[in-house]
Amino acid sequence: MRTVIFDLDGTLADTSGDLLAAANCCFRQMGLGDVLEHPKDAGLALRGARMMLSEGLKRVEQYDAAVVEEYFPVFIDVYRQSIDLHTVLYPGAMVAVKALKDAGYGVGICTNKPEDLADQLLRCLGVRDDFDSLIGADTLAVRKPDPEPLREAARRAGGDPAKTILIGDTDTDRNTSAAAGVPSILVTFGPSGQNMSALNPEGLLHDFEDLPEMVSRLIG
Repeated sequence: MRTVIFDLDGTLADTSGDLLAAANCCFRQMGLGDVLEHPKDAGLALRGARMMLSEGLKRVEQYDAAVVEEYFPVFIDVYRQSIDLHTVLYPGAMVAVKALKDAGYGVGICTNKPEDLADQLLRCLGVRDDFDSLIGADTLAVRKPDPEPLREAARRAGGDPAKTILIGDTDTDRNTSAAAGVPSILVTFGPSGQNMSALNPEGLLHDFEDLPEMVSRLIG
């Protein structure tokens, strides 16, 4: 079976608001106030908790790697408690997922979000059962851009890892697909959209309505 594997943050859903809010909660606990801004820092939010904490501390000239590690679990706890307050699925995302499944593709998710948080978010959004597989940052011993999480997501969706495609929004996704020897489609409507063409993916997605035809053209 051919499979279509999606990244989650910035690809299927705009999660930046809740991620930045959790980071700012950490900064407030440090006595620094709200350091990051939405939507200006939306792209930074998709780089993960440690990157947000590091960049925020650098901006106020208080960077300390030990502080980043100290507050990482604080971030996770805060984020878990308000994971879907501002998060929304991108328009047309689930219509495209249904169309792909109706066309016979297996559909899964491969994200660098911890698996339990990804599962929680998908359930809060009411779409967990629409995906045949879910691989998170800690599901395996490696994470993207290592190709194995993508391959495992394809396997768990009932597919052949050599006949899959990754839909994503960052250089991490582009590098993952390249390492796996399969094509990628990068979305242009996420926070990093303006930079996607420079990564030379096999496809650029401007609207989810176009995804089924693009997938069919690239992997059959």
